[in-house]
Amino acid sequence: METKKSRCHWCLGFDDYIRYHDKEWKIPAYSDQVHFEFLVLESAQAGLSWSTILKKRDGYRKAFANFDYTLVADFTDEQIQELMQDPGIVRNILKIRAAVNNARRFMETQAEFGSFSDYIWGFVDGKPVQNNWKDMSLVPATTEISDKLAKDLKRRGFKFLGSTTIYAHMQATGLVNDHMPHCFRHQEVQRLAR
Repeated sequence: METKKSRCHWCLGFDDYIRYHDKEWKIPAYSDQVHFEFLVLESAQAGLSWSTILKKRDGYRKAFANFDYTLVADFTDEQIQELMQDPGIVRNILKIRAAVNNARRFMETQAEFGSFSDYIWGFVDGKPVQNNWKDMSLVPATTEISDKLAKDLKRRGFKFLGSTTIYAHMQATGLVNDHMPHCFRHQEVQRLAR
């Protein structure tokens, strides 16, 4: 029989949160497709709860071509209008247009750096930031790094990706490890770093 695992408190009480926490959150991502997926999801989440987005994740997968940025970059105005009728996603025209715009900017960034992953990991010198917060209330909403990254993305023409959204992206894709030290995933995720 499995003993009860100690987890970050934010994920308790909601099965999708627990699965996300245990299987994905903070795992270092080096796949451009994973980075694009979380850029779409995190920008969609702006002003909403992450649980709302997790519940709609499959809807986003279908609506945004399984997060194939090369296809999303070619979405037409007609396709964008069709997405406004899709109950499987957050039907916000600005967020939908931002996802299409960001797919185009994403590919431009890839062309410059070889991969989006190489670009974004450059902001943390290629290694996840390992934090040891004692309480979730101490985890910042933004950092100097997320400020710098968000500013650079904005300069490149990305939309709906401010510093708070980018810090959430950094957490989701493992650029920063904010698991609480008591959490069973804290050390596991530390060991996953390249």
